[in-house]
Amino acid sequence: MAPNDTLRAQLQAGARAVGLDLADAQINQLMDFLALLQKWNKVYNLTSVRDPQEMLTHHLLDSLAAVVPLRGHVATLAQGGAGDTVRLLDVGSGGGLPGVVFALCCPDVDVSCVDTVGKKAAFIQQAAVALKLRNLHGLHARVETLTTPFDIISCRAFASLPDFVTWSRGALADHGIWFAMKGKHPDEEIAALPASVSVFHVEQLAVPGLDAERCIIWMKPA
Repeated sequence: MAPNDTLRAQLQAGARAVGLDLADAQINQLMDFLALLQKWNKVYNLTSVRDPQEMLTHHLLDSLAAVVPLRGHVATLAQGGAGDTVRLLDVGSGGGLPGVVFALCCPDVDVSCVDTVGKKAAFIQQAAVALKLRNLHGLHARVETLTTPFDIISCRAFASLPDFVTWSRGALADHGIWFAMKGKHPDEEIAALPASVSVFHVEQLAVPGLDAERCIIWMKPA
């Protein structure tokens, strides 16, 4: 098997393991994104992970593990009549993780990836064009300056929970929630959250091929 074929087979198996039934076209897009990430990473240092195999497990599958919980919340919003399009802001997206993966797997969600580093925001824009994702946007800005209301604000390995919610509060819609991807259960960070924020669910994730703890911290304004 060629290296790419092996990675593709692992990606397909990993997607199934986290409960995702992705179309061949989506698997193709994810493989194209992996190639794009490797290519741009040589010049722009988007991620410290260089090995394609590690990129697959530590980045793609790690992000894919959060898609089913995200889809569940999006479906709840749709039932609640939260407007036409669900808007998601991915903060400190870096190389587009998990934002690009979310845009790929949830075509009905409008995903904006914000980063303070211009070249990272430019990479997101390039990925949107290359992967033909009309629902993906790269924003070069500080999250504190954004005031457009988002239904969901996500992050992955971005900052402490108190900093994350404080900095992004101005961009959260009235009915909005925060969706923070973390490693081990962050007890100290949860304890340090302001009284105006409540954690309403902690969801454990299992990432195929990754022997590490992962969880999602779901939060909303108290």
